[in-house]
Amino acid sequence: MDKDLIYQIALTLVPQIGDVHAASLLQHFNSAEEIFSAGRSTLDKIPGIGPIRSKSIKTFNDFSKAEKELEFSRKYCIQVIHRQHPAYPKRLLHCYDAPSLLYYKGNADLNTTRILAIIGTRSHTGYGKEITNQIIRELASSKVLIVSGLAYGIDAIAHKASLDNGMQTIGVIAHGLDRIYPTAHTALARSMTQSGGLLTDLRSGTAPDKQNFPRRNRIVAGIADAVLVIETDIKGGSMITAELANNYNKDVFAVPGKVTDAKSAGCNYLIRNNKAALATSGKDILEFMNWSNTAISKTIHQKKLFVDLSPEEKMITEILGENTSVHIDEINLRCGLSSSSIAAAMLHLELEGIITTLPGKHYKLS
Repeated sequence: MDKDLIYQIALTLVPQIGDVHAASLLQHFNSAEEIFSAGRSTLDKIPGIGPIRSKSIKTFNDFSKAEKELEFSRKYCIQVIHRQHPAYPKRLLHCYDAPSLLYYKGNADLNTTRILAIIGTRSHTGYGKEITNQIIRELASSKVLIVSGLAYGIDAIAHKASLDNGMQTIGVIAHGLDRIYPTAHTALARSMTQSGGLLTDLRSGTAPDKQNFPRRNRIVAGIADAVLVIETDIKGGSMITAELANNYNKDVFAVPGKVTDAKSAGCNYLIRNNKAALATSGKDILEFMNWSNTAISKTIHQKKLFVDLSPEEKMITEILGENTSVHIDEINLRCGLSSSSIAAAMLHLELEGIITTLPGKHYKLS
């Protein structure tokens, strides 16, 4: 067994240690094992920990539960992905409350270049189903990974339409991977593990209780480049997910509907209050996100006519051309250059109007 993974799992089992606390601890120690080996006086000094949480860490001794979880994961070919793991979704790392640990069964790349979350009501209309199928058909040739929550309604329609159009799709679930909820989606979930996957931050044995759905929603919002809302009332999980996406500096889209239709009230509200861009087709999303390959190459080519790019600048524009926006930490990581070299290159690109600075230290092609 992987000793470090056992300690990583154990850290999620310690009472009063949530994802934010775990992240703080892992910034101060080289491994999860070192956290449990550290003295209380050392733990006390870490911001947000203090004497109560340090005591909780030092008195924790249920490592057998962590070992059992790892055994279950190995038996059923489930990946246990911690923050330092190369497969951990980099987009999630930019969220302050990113999960400490993820359990993943599937074959899709969680760091693929284009990820769109599609969410909506469980009690959809014919219009909602039609527009969901239409948009996904229009995205099929652009290698977009579709993420949703495996719920009834728009979620399930989005997953099924993705598979029908040869696209990969990931279901983020609000329970452990020892079950599927709702059970009616068992066959759909099995197909998704062959072309996409299932993802959760909850260990086996965890039921789909009410308090787990907000946890699921934050992963849906955080793992994607953008979130598309198709049919929702003014209240509900989809509106919460859209708000989370806005807080994470993600692009949010909403499909408009009749002003008299309660199923579209949430979408119309998001558009009216500038919390979402209006989308009526897959083309709208591809153009807004710069996911049209021809549009990207044309933009970069036009810019190059007016400015000679250095190797560093070319590298940065290529990275930005793959995504709607990229955090400075990811640019630094992928370029592998010194911070000063990247800063100088980005300043020149910004002055030339090639890139634009976004809130939260994100950047995109202009």
